[in-house]
Amino acid sequence: MSSISKEFKRITTHSLAEMKERGEKISMLTAYDFSMARIIDGGGIDVILVGDSASNVMAGHETTLPITLDQMIYHASSVVRGVQRALVVVDLPFGSYQGNSKEALVSTIRIMKESGAHAIKMEGGEEILESIRRILTAGVPVMGHLGLTPQSIYKFGTYAVRATEDWEAEKLLQDSKLLEEAGCFALVLEKIPSDLAKKVAENLQIPVIGIGAGRHVDGQVLVSHDMLGINTEFKPRFLRKYADLHGVMTDAVHHFVQDVKARDFPNEKEQY
Repeated sequence: MSSISKEFKRITTHSLAEMKERGEKISMLTAYDFSMARIIDGGGIDVILVGDSASNVMAGHETTLPITLDQMIYHASSVVRGVQRALVVVDLPFGSYQGNSKEALVSTIRIMKESGAHAIKMEGGEEILESIRRILTAGVPVMGHLGLTPQSIYKFGTYAVRATEDWEAEKLLQDSKLLEEAGCFALVLEKIPSDLAKKVAENLQIPVIGIGAGRHVDGQVLVSHDMLGINTEFKPRFLRKYADLHGVMTDAVHHFVQDVKARDFPNEKEQY
């Protein structure tokens, strides 16, 4: 398969399927506001995820659980206004779909109508199939998410690598096939062994995007604030930092404070 990139004016779910078929890797980053979304989209990203990680990154919560549907719609609306090319996918937040397929559809319709996003993402396998099918009947694309599912962190009790045991690896393989058969257009695999992720990607026709799932999947996703070095505390093995914006921004604030204290800002040219 060729790995030559094809220029898309607008990324769609069909574009991602083409990319997998052609062997072109898919790039995906998170965004939660207009300014960051415009920068990331302008950088050529394929998919922007409005992740429930906003609960951690933007609001300072320990987990993703506290963020509400209204808050996700606010973040998604801000992102959509800054995007011209990328596919915008929005996480359904905890409590908006688990155990109730009708509520899952209502939550999804609110996101799509009020934010203008292009697709939603849901965590889980067989246990959420009814919700996935109901959402798909409304014509909304669904991205799956298996492996480490942060909304279930209190069930797991740890952020350790998932599916290292044979039984869990087998369940993940079965769930991935069920999600594809149900109609999901793509799948995120989080923090699982590379060999298992490779097997999933080879077994599925839909694109498989990894975060801590090795290099043999069809694409990669990271949280932008981690990748850009804005967050300094989060240092998992899978994270590659492409910048040190924490340092750059801290220095800029420090210099601003110094200039104000020294009466150097504003100068003659910076006033009316």
